[in-house]
Amino acid sequence: MVLNAEQTLKVFKAFDDVNRIKIINLLAIEQMTGCKILEKMDVSQPTLSHHMKILCDSGIVNRHKNGKWTMYSLSPEGIEKAINLLACLKGLYN
Repeated sequence: MVLNAEQTLKVFKAFDDVNRIKIINLLAIEQMTGCKILEKMDVSQPTLSHHMKILCDSGIVNRHKNGKWTMYSLSPEGIEKAINLLACLKGLYN
């Protein structure tokens, strides 16, 4: 597997903030709207939007519309990609 530097950076950036880890933990329980995530976090709405963009750009989190609401959930494919990325990095140093 050849590592794509840009995608690798996006994945690691997704895990490089305590608030993003908290969001990942919330989404591990259930999919949520941004409003519901905001209720559980101690951040402003613009800050949450910034974190959600990073998480979605990394592929770790999916977003989809449900009527007028945007729903967020963990992406099984994105999580698998992150696991494979770490496994590949581990293989480089064995």
